[in-house]
Amino acid sequence: MSSFPSENGVEGDDEREEEEDEDVEDEEEEEEEEEEPRLKYQRMGGSIPSLLSGEAASCIAVAERMIALGTYDGTIHILDFLGNQVKEFAAHSAVVNDLSFDIEGEYIGSCSDDGSVVINSLFTDEKLKFEYHRPMKAIALDPDYTRKTSRRFVAGGLAGHLYFNTKKWLGYRDQVLHSGEGPIHAVKWRTSLIAWANDAGVKVYDAANDQRITFIERPRGSPHPEILLPHLVWQDDTLLVIGWGTSVKVAAIRTHLNKGSNGTYRPVTTSNMNQVDIVGSFQTSYYISGIAPFGDALVVLAYIPGEEDGEKEFSSTIPSRQGNAQRPEVRIVTWNNDELATDALPVHGFEHYKAKDYSLAHAPFSGSSYAGGQWAAGDEPIYYIVSPKDVVIAKPRDAEDHIAWLLQHGWHEKALAAVEAGQGRSELLDEVGSRYLDHLIVERKYADAASLCPKLLRGSATAWERWVFHFAHLRQLPVLVPYIPTENPRLRDTAYEVALVALATNPSFHKDLLSTVKSWPPVIYSALPVISAIEPQLNTLSMTDALKEALAELYAIDGQYEKAFSLYADLMKPDIFDFIEKHNLHDSIREKVVQMMMLDCKHAVSLLIQNRDLITPSEVVSQLLSAGNKCDSRYFLHLYLHSLSEVNPHSGKDFHDVQVELYAEYDPKMLLPFLRSSQHYTLEKAYEICVRRDLLREQVFILGRMGNSKQALAVIINELGDIEEAVEFVSMQHDDDLWEELIQQCLHKPEMVGVLLEHTVGNLDPLYIVNMVPNGLEIPRLA
Repeated sequence: MSSFPSENGVEGDDEREEEEDEDVEDEEEEEEEEEEPRLKYQRMGGSIPSLLSGEAASCIAVAERMIALGTYDGTIHILDFLGNQVKEFAAHSAVVNDLSFDIEGEYIGSCSDDGSVVINSLFTDEKLKFEYHRPMKAIALDPDYTRKTSRRFVAGGLAGHLYFNTKKWLGYRDQVLHSGEGPIHAVKWRTSLIAWANDAGVKVYDAANDQRITFIERPRGSPHPEILLPHLVWQDDTLLVIGWGTSVKVAAIRTHLNKGSNGTYRPVTTSNMNQVDIVGSFQTSYYISGIAPFGDALVVLAYIPGEEDGEKEFSSTIPSRQGNAQRPEVRIVTWNNDELATDALPVHGFEHYKAKDYSLAHAPFSGSSYAGGQWAAGDEPIYYIVSPKDVVIAKPRDAEDHIAWLLQHGWHEKALAAVEAGQGRSELLDEVGSRYLDHLIVERKYADAASLCPKLLRGSATAWERWVFHFAHLRQLPVLVPYIPTENPRLRDTAYEVALVALATNPSFHKDLLSTVKSWPPVIYSALPVISAIEPQLNTLSMTDALKEALAELYAIDGQYEKAFSLYADLMKPDIFDFIEKHNLHDSIREKVVQMMMLDCKHAVSLLIQNRDLITPSEVVSQLLSAGNKCDSRYFLHLYLHSLSEVNPHSGKDFHDVQVELYAEYDPKMLLPFLRSSQHYTLEKAYEICVRRDLLREQVFILGRMGNSKQALAVIINELGDIEEAVEFVSMQHDDDLWEELIQQCLHKPEMVGVLLEHTVGNLDPLYIVNMVPNGLEIPRLA
């Protein structure tokens, strides 16, 4: 069974233009407001194409298990619902005008212009033929034909008699239920109610009570039945839908339930001829070629008449329109003629057909399962539109059709919401998701597409990998990376590696690369391909700190700890010392002294001292001295040399000159102890430094060590003014001439003479000092 598109490309949906001169903006507005079709269409396949290539279809009937198709050559074809022929009856010698199944679908009744009524059993060889000698136009089997021995049917035709045939003891007998009002054009039987149409109108007969119960007049101005037949259909046990010409009526038959002797209920009406209510009535702008219920609405097979004198006119005859007819339309309308949908059908040969050439049948025959705009599962109606060379099947669109229509109109988000709400098969999520992503990609909404991937791709590793590589091809993979799963599902290593490389090659995403490398489990990918993509960027303008740290992380993942340490040191990472200990990288610190000192000088000094056998003091001093202005390298050098001296005073003897200067600059109070403990500095340089920094006691010590005791003594007396220290200094020199120098220096300062006398006891004779004091010089503290 093949589907066919409507003219506008949407399944069976075709908006007819009222005005051909509408501008483009109006057309676009119409498209935006386009409503979703109610029906979908398929051309029946199977045996139909070959059957109708040599024959022409005239009528159709539908049962629960099969379809019957009558033809112009008198043949009845029994088909399955795919259109495959199951059985064939050469029932008549002329066109088959009408077909009728019983409710069980075991018998098929037919009537023909050859004047006969034929009833065939579909499962046995039983066949009955009744001759009426005038063309028969309508037939209806008793719905309970199989169950009852009476084997009743009604039929009528051009003779104007409605025959009621019943099996009696002595054979079959016809009863004329009605006559005298022109040909019988249509007849339908539901429960005990028989409705038929003749030239006067529609009548309803109750077979259970053997009485006619209502009459509905033929619409005024309707085309002659030879041009356009009336159409009758029972919507349920009491609602009769009539489509005649351009008029639609819905008649409600009032019945009462009467309990019979066997305990069952049967409908009973009063003898009043007005037991009918017209609950719906309206006129159409088209000819009605068929009508059927559609839940609480109606499906009408519409034939668009030709235009005469510039206006659409209806007359009693249809002018010849050979090869000029319009396509038939399926319209869904309410009982108030509110149009819900219109679909134009491109049936084969429509240009040559007239209104009477089409027919419409449907199944199931009740709309009782229709509620809230939806049919119960399995109860959806199916409509069969028959033309001489075509059979088209129409079905209500289901949830999947709705989703497909949304996708077709670009409403992917609504389609996705519908699938997530449980409409349609669960497998649809993959299709809808893929099309939604494709749409977003076309719209270049890459970030939106990426954010939807977890919802749409879920646990499909194959789907994830396909989209990873698609994003990579589009050079948009970085926006997808945050959403790529690392487990449930886990993808192939290559997918993760491609993602990381995409981040590495775009400086805008280097921070994302770093966070991704830190968050992704290392076992899901190989670090080497990513390292290879990053290494060429080293020492280039594209090398950012984030990329450098990511490379360090990748080196560590790959076991290249020395390279990782080097980058961590350049980046001044606080945890570098733990990294050194964890991976035993003490030998690697040789080239990164300055960075480690800048990061944590105390920790670095301790590490360098502990590993001075691996990195000598000379190497440390050299790196610090060459650091220049990028850090306080002299202070770092001071800390290192000081710690080194404390551990081993001789380890840094080559740098004691430097150390003198550093002590003088950063820790003067430690200089004198260092001068006293070391023998490896240059006295002259040390003295210059102390003079420059006005370090007096350090000058005294150095002058003393240089043998320049008198100058040292002068500094003590003149700069420090400390006679006690002067006495102590002279006493330690064991030089009598120095005592003389001390006395001479003090004589210039009378206040010191008294102090000198107090502190030289045991060293000099006080009288000797007193005798050297000039006459008249007043000595404090001797008064």
